[in-house]
Amino acid sequence: MGDSQYSFSLTTFSPTGKLVQIEHALTAVGSGQTSLGIKAANGVVIATEKKLPSILVDETSVQKIQLMTTNIGVVYSGMGPDSRVLVRKSRKQAQQYFRLYKEPIPVTQLVRETAAVMQEFTQSGGVRPFGVSLLVAGYDDNGPQLYQVDPSGSYFSWKASAMGKNVSNAKTFLEKRYTDDMELDDAVHTAILTLKEGFQGQISGKNIEIGIVGADRKFRKRRLWCAWMDWCLSPTPKQIAATGVALFAAGSHLSYANVGPQRARTLARDEFVMDFLRKKYGCVM
Repeated sequence: MGDSQYSFSLTTFSPTGKLVQIEHALTAVGSGQTSLGIKAANGVVIATEKKLPSILVDETSVQKIQLMTTNIGVVYSGMGPDSRVLVRKSRKQAQQYFRLYKEPIPVTQLVRETAAVMQEFTQSGGVRPFGVSLLVAGYDDNGPQLYQVDPSGSYFSWKASAMGKNVSNAKTFLEKRYTDDMELDDAVHTAILTLKEGFQGQISGKNIEIGIVGADRKFRKRRLWCAWMDWCLSPTPKQIAATGVALFAAGSHLSYANVGPQRARTLARDEFVMDFLRKKYGCVM
């Protein structure tokens, strides 16, 4: 008897040891828009596509990146209404912890409590698994942390991860670009380029969302200037050549004498970007 005979029962294992409804929930996640997270040396960035079903929808009413606590944020792929339930329960748990201990809840503990709720919905009658996976980004006493929580209730800590319909290409791209000494600014740049892989249509600051948390332990959304997006996504050969000169100069520039190679490249790139924005657009970020 195949697994399909057990697909309508949540609490019954198939002969192959599977709970088929959980696999269906993972299919719902895989059909959702691409989301990703990257843990840098000094923070965490999470990013996602935000494609509206119609041009008549008010874009300010659609928010895929949510705040759990002041230092923890979350992004989802899958069913939006399911994510709202989990975010509400997680916020309540975080406030209960704060009222009892007078300090913010650790990232790991909040992830564990959220995963426990998702696992409970895999072995209870009259309910169904959550059709959503979460990427939780936070910064606490243990430094920057990134977790992924799946509908089964399993969770893992990641250096970089992706989920959604373009997960294979996104993870392959992240494996090639990720480095342990990556700075937060570089992580934002990498996140944008990763979303661009497989993105249908023109990517801009209006159809993606990015959230960051750094050493200040304040999670916030990052506004992307259109000019900066233009430079990141479609540089001309002249810009590429100028960037190469700037990065090469970073090795001998006196301003970078006391920083590591990765940070030197970041500073050199930022200086070039600012100069590019001033000349072409008359503004900076």
